[in-house]
Amino acid sequence: EGELALVIGDYCLDCTPDEAQSKIWGYTIANDVTARDLQKRDPQWTRAKGFNSFCPLGPWIVRELSAGAKLQTFLNDNPEPVQSALISQMVFPPDVLVSYISQVMTLVPGDVILTGTPKGVGPMEVGDRVRVEIEGIGQLENTVISRPSQAKSKED
Repeated sequence: EGELALVIGDYCLDCTPDEAQSKIWGYTIANDVTARDLQKRDPQWTRAKGFNSFCPLGPWIVRELSAGAKLQTFLNDNPEPVQSALISQMVFPPDVLVSYISQVMTLVPGDVILTGTPKGVGPMEVGDRVRVEIEGIGQLENTVISRPSQAKSKED
């Protein structure tokens, strides 16, 4: 699930949208992976979103981003995106999201806010490659792998 990620650069509490805009230090890409089977079974989403490697960010942070920038997510070598939308089509613009969240909690420098994903969420299988692109930022690509064994050797 490709998403725009906002990086907070200044303390923010009870900010208006206009004030909130100045608290956004930059923008990057997120691939917000969710184990849908666990999300449906558990009343809390911690397991469904909390596995190692489930939210890669990057490849870097840009300070400014056009509202007309396109976000697209591709699966494997398919030239057609599984998700595609303009930043301007977001249900809640970045400044509104930051303002809203700041009414509940203090945002601090380094906090990252994921802005939501366009339609097109779908399953991934081991071996799939997911590439998220946002014009003006670049692309983030990762491969779905199975979790390595957690068995630990006992040394005496």
